[in-house]
Amino acid sequence: MVHLEKIDCRNVWDVLDLKVKKEQKHFVASNDISIIQAYTAIGTGCCAFPFAVFDGKKPVGFLMIGYNEAVLYDFDDGCRAPEILKNNYSIWRLMIDKRYQNRGYGREAIRLALDFIRTWPCGKADYCSLSYEPENEVAAKLYHSCGFTENGEMDGDEIVAVLKL
Repeated sequence: MVHLEKIDCRNVWDVLDLKVKKEQKHFVASNDISIIQAYTAIGTGCCAFPFAVFDGKKPVGFLMIGYNEAVLYDFDDGCRAPEILKNNYSIWRLMIDKRYQNRGYGREAIRLALDFIRTWPCGKADYCSLSYEPENEVAAKLYHSCGFTENGEMDGDEIVAVLKL
């Protein structure tokens, strides 16, 4: 059964061992960078929830949910946050290990992420957003199939897509 587990001392090394295919590396930050970002967000007004994606006892991916991610852009000179990131949730990261891709884990991880978000851990919000590289057609297809639609914003070079909660 696919489920999410908070990153902790029991699973962090398994998560760090997960890797995408070589040709996908430029589409997503590494899990170690993502976990560092999650913990450096503490005290900024942004919340981050890093999770391992498990199938039973087997780690198959990594997912990170954010809330009010826009405040982090205040620390990055010259970068402007997409408006949708203000006081809304985001699927900040999603990766499925190269050994487990094309088995429905990404879709199930998004469903589980939305279930978690709808418990309103940081309070109610109207939207969940995510972003992806324009050439990442696999991600675009997955996100569209889960109900996300582009809102016209860009996050740097990435397309922003949103889902009404």
